[in-house]
Amino acid sequence: MAAPPRRHATALETVTVTVPEAAVEAYENAIGSVCTTVGIFEANPEGTMWRVEGVKDVGHRDDDLALALTLAELTSSVSADLNRVPTEAEGWLARTYESFPEQEVGQHFVVRGTHLPDTPSPTRIVLTLDAGVAFGSGEHGSTRGCLRALERIAYRKPRRILDLGCGSGILAMAAAALLNQKVLAVDIEPWSVRVSAENAKRNGLSRSLICRLGNGWKTPEIRHNAPYDLVFANILARPLCLMAKDLAQNLAPGGTVILAGLLRTQIRMVLAAHRRQGLVLEHTFLEGDWATLVLRRPYGASA
Repeated sequence: MAAPPRRHATALETVTVTVPEAAVEAYENAIGSVCTTVGIFEANPEGTMWRVEGVKDVGHRDDDLALALTLAELTSSVSADLNRVPTEAEGWLARTYESFPEQEVGQHFVVRGTHLPDTPSPTRIVLTLDAGVAFGSGEHGSTRGCLRALERIAYRKPRRILDLGCGSGILAMAAAALLNQKVLAVDIEPWSVRVSAENAKRNGLSRSLICRLGNGWKTPEIRHNAPYDLVFANILARPLCLMAKDLAQNLAPGGTVILAGLLRTQIRMVLAAHRRQGLVLEHTFLEGDWATLVLRRPYGASA
């Protein structure tokens, strides 16, 4: 049955900053530290400026938000004004539900919000997510590209799998369900780790997902479990480039990496960084303005 509409006893507000791409990650982390729903949207046609917004109760953890934004400014060297807009609770929920319809992705998956009827699919793997985390769902081009890429390489039957920057856990769950393997899901944000664990439980995959808090390739558990047969890295273009060397060093010979979170215009930049590490492009998936790259470490290649 569909979950009953959630009602809020207090008023809601949408908090927003507009920043260049290089600062998106820092401000997403800041807003996400106090908001349970965070979205990232292009603010101009060129894709150079991005709007990061979150929804929270009015007055909830305002001091924490101010501190988080200050840290984001220090780490990104970008100053951004915070805008606040009152948001009608029921109207926001209705818009959220409307913007998160059931999504069929590729040949194997269907992504469904918890607000929709919980009916099994005879032909597809159902991944159920809370509509409140719709921005980590099958609706986004990067996520859809990753799921299609997973289908393409599934025949290789990878065993050691890492979802780096797991967000809602959707990619880790998809891999666990399709490949019947355990997946290490790591994120730098405590909220993402908690949501991934909750989603794994909701989808009957708690035993398959190992959800951990960590800072990229510096995470001890990531290094301990390397090398990997399959790595998902759905992040942003510049962080992907910076992590290319660590990725190649932790990828098994013949291993596959699925890179996403980049725009079509950033393909050359991301591809060049990974080719320098000996990785070979196998396929490119395009979903709107977004691109997903499938690369492989050749057998016999030195790390």
